Amino acid sequence: MDFGGMIFQNWSGIVRTIIVGTLAYATLVIFLRISGKRTLAKLNAFDLVVTVALGSTLSAILLQESVALAEGAAALALLILLQFLVTFSSVRSDRFASAMRSEPALLVRDGEFCPGAMKRQRVTQDEALSAIRAAGGRDVEEAEAVILESDGTLSVVLRS
Repeated sequence: MDFGGMIFQNWSGIVRTIIVGTLAYATLVIFLRISGKRTLAKLNAFDLVVTVALGSTLSAILLQESVALAEGAAALALLILLQFLVTFSSVRSDRFASAMRSEPALLVRDGEFCPGAMKRQRVTQDEALSAIRAAGGRDVEEAEAVILESDGTLSVVLRS
C-alpha cells in the first residue's frame, strides 16, 4: 500500500486545485450576485437543497480533475437558473408555490401541545420545549404558539 500517495501525489494536482478553485469560487460569487439574495435563502426545503447542491458542485469542480471549469460553471449556472425559474413561478402562481413549498404548522397553541400536528411533522415535545427555552420561556404553558416554519425552524410566540 502506497501511504505517500494518500498524502501527496504531485504538485500539478495542487496547482490545478488552487487555480480552478479560485476561478470556480469567483464564478460562483458572480453568479450569486447576478441571481440575487434569494438564491441562498433558506426559505424552504427546496432552497436548502439548491444551497447544498451548489456547495456539492463547487466541491466536485475543486477536487475532481475529470470536471473541467467550464462544465462546472455550466452546472452552477444551471442550478441557479432552475432556482430562479422555480422562485419566479412561485411568485406568479399560488398553485405552483403551494406545490413547491410546505406550509407552516402549529405545534403549540395556547400553552398546549398539538399532538396530531407534532406527530405529522415528526417533532418531539423535547424539541418544542428547547425552542421555547431558547426564546426565553421555561415551559409549554408560557408559549402562546410554537410554529414549525417552512424552512424547518421553530418560531415561538411567548404569552405576554
